[in-house]
Amino acid sequence: MKLVILSRDAKLYSTRRLAVAAQTRGHAVRVIDPLRCYMNIAADQPSIHYRGKELDRMEAIIPRIAPAHTFYGTAVVRQFEIMGVHSLNSAAAITGSRDKLHSLQLLARHGVDMPVTGFAHSPDDTEDLVELVGGTPLVIKLVQGTQGNGVVLAETQNAAESVIDAFRGLDAQFLVQEFIEESRGVDIRCIVLDGEVVAAMMRRAGEGEFRANLHRGGKAEVTQITEQERAIASRAAEILGLKFAGVDILRARRGPVVLEVNSSPGLEGIETVTGLDIAGMVIGHLERTILGAEVSQSPNVN
Repeated sequence: MKLVILSRDAKLYSTRRLAVAAQTRGHAVRVIDPLRCYMNIAADQPSIHYRGKELDRMEAIIPRIAPAHTFYGTAVVRQFEIMGVHSLNSAAAITGSRDKLHSLQLLARHGVDMPVTGFAHSPDDTEDLVELVGGTPLVIKLVQGTQGNGVVLAETQNAAESVIDAFRGLDAQFLVQEFIEESRGVDIRCIVLDGEVVAAMMRRAGEGEFRANLHRGGKAEVTQITEQERAIASRAAEILGLKFAGVDILRARRGPVVLEVNSSPGLEGIETVTGLDIAGMVIGHLERTILGAEVSQSPNVN
């Protein structure tokens, strides 16, 4: 199988692991920077060029598109799809999942529980917006934020109004979200592959922090998930059309709620904590999809 990994940096852990996993299983793999690709948009012979040459025919691609480059990166993914190349996650699914508002609306439409969320740009009544999600404390998020950036916990009404006014002054679109007090600083990251949860870990925020992102100093450990958590993670990925996803879940008193769905989940944290070969599972999925190969799949997390 000829495989392309779309990534800006071949040295990144996730990119490197995927490349090694593919090579170990006997596949030809190439890491390509999507921003250096350029395309011939034509009905008869669409093509993609890279560093002055037309790319050879590939059978599958693994997009590792950074949020900052979603627009151009997904255009490259679409071009591969037009050319009949299979993508681990489709361009449409990546684009939809990157739009926080759109993804939350889709999840809500299909009955997936999540923190109560308000969306605003220039609200006329900040107090009413706060009450819309149950009052303070609450979480305020920039729509374009990633890895915990642009996320603020407002403990009081005055703090909430100050942050909302500041975001409004930046002409920024933002979400105001219910704060799940009982899960403060703790979430569950589930890795979903082809509709099944194949790994999960619990992430705990560092001291004085409420965001559990590992990039922000959070710690992770292996955890057992319930059947309800497994089902909601799989359902969230399915609704957004993602074959491979990281689904973040909070444990609320009313049950699990989906916080976010990531179309390019990092592999370093989950592989290190669980000891599972997630990269190998991804390549195995592509083998079954493209080649129809009878390859074994690692068991689901307990």
